[in-house]
Amino acid sequence: MARAKFQAPKGTQDVLPPVSARWERLLATYAQTVERAGYGLVQSPMFEEIGVFQRESEGADAVRKEMYDFDDKGGRRIALRPEGTASIVRAFVQHQPAAPWKVWYATPAFRYENVQSGRYRQHHQVGLEVLGSADPEVDVEVITVAWEFLQALGLRRVDLLLNTMGTADDRIRYVEVLRAFLQDRIGDLAEEDREKVERHPMRVLDSKRTETRRATADAPAIADHLSPESAEHFDRVKAGLGAAGIPFVLAPRLVRGFDYYTHTTFELVPALVDSAQSTILGGGRYDGLVEELGGPPTPGIGFGSGIERLLIACDAEEVFPGPTARVDVFVVDVTGQAQAGPITAALRAAGIRCDRTFDAKGMRAQMKAADRSGASHAVIVGEQELADGTATIRPLRAEFGDHQDAVDRDDLIFHLSTLLTKDPS
Repeated sequence: MARAKFQAPKGTQDVLPPVSARWERLLATYAQTVERAGYGLVQSPMFEEIGVFQRESEGADAVRKEMYDFDDKGGRRIALRPEGTASIVRAFVQHQPAAPWKVWYATPAFRYENVQSGRYRQHHQVGLEVLGSADPEVDVEVITVAWEFLQALGLRRVDLLLNTMGTADDRIRYVEVLRAFLQDRIGDLAEEDREKVERHPMRVLDSKRTETRRATADAPAIADHLSPESAEHFDRVKAGLGAAGIPFVLAPRLVRGFDYYTHTTFELVPALVDSAQSTILGGGRYDGLVEELGGPPTPGIGFGSGIERLLIACDAEEVFPGPTARVDVFVVDVTGQAQAGPITAALRAAGIRCDRTFDAKGMRAQMKAADRSGASHAVIVGEQELADGTATIRPLRAEFGDHQDAVDRDDLIFHLSTLLTKDPS
């Protein structure tokens, strides 16, 4: 009887070399960008008690319909993380670090949703949060760091969409006005959006369905129902972005996917990706979420960005390619392979990326492996080199020429370091 042949579950993917090297490079670029601004890494559990993600005020579809939740062996109701912010806030409440708390994360996230391009049931996010300051300048910094990250990836065709949700009181007043507007047009909305009118009317504005967008084209905007304090906050954010030279587009329909947002909300959308799910980074302020998770009144703001969607946007702009080689040097040992181990160990200790073959392969097979590795140079040790105490350095790529050198084994690291730092052009 044939054994079952397993595959990755629907909505997930295996990220294999060499593609995974591109992910590594993206994560390194992100870490460098945010740590330059004073953010520190937080690693939190991928699962939490369900109350961390599912709260009375929460009306997002990702929570109500798409959560991966289950009872563990202790009878606790547990959920896999659908997004990054709530876990960070839970950690803040639990550990009570000094504020403002500036942190970043990289994590898988889980949502049981329809699978399509850039949208997976397990996707991967990077993000950051600032807890403990209500200053609009913090909003500006968070958006600026997001912008700098996308710039570091080489992305240039990206629009920054900006809106404000006001305070909780502003929203209460606005929701009543919006609900009355939608009730008069409920028959014109897409059927899937009609149930939102009573419970979460602001979610109707976020719909991508054609009928709903047409019916709500002249819907009242929350910007017209802000308190003076909220209006001033938003004005300072816009002024700060202008001073930073970051262009933005006001987007009165932008309400984001979670109901905990207040004041500033924003999304970064690539111009060259034609998809209703094309947002590659989004976030906003959430000044009441810490209290909902049992902490003291504490303002907060942050963003999240999906790695899969980021790379789709990079492909559309033809930027941020993956590394062309996993190593710089490949050691070819045709003396029985007794020399390959010490040589690779010495090169790696000197910071040179290198590899070798195993299983006592012949010269031809080892040279094929060297070529497949993407290495720019091979270090060859044969019987003559072994007798002379030398090694032959042979270029493997045309841009490095075709001249090979026999060098003393004691000078091998120096010669390779010089070659690898030289511009081949």
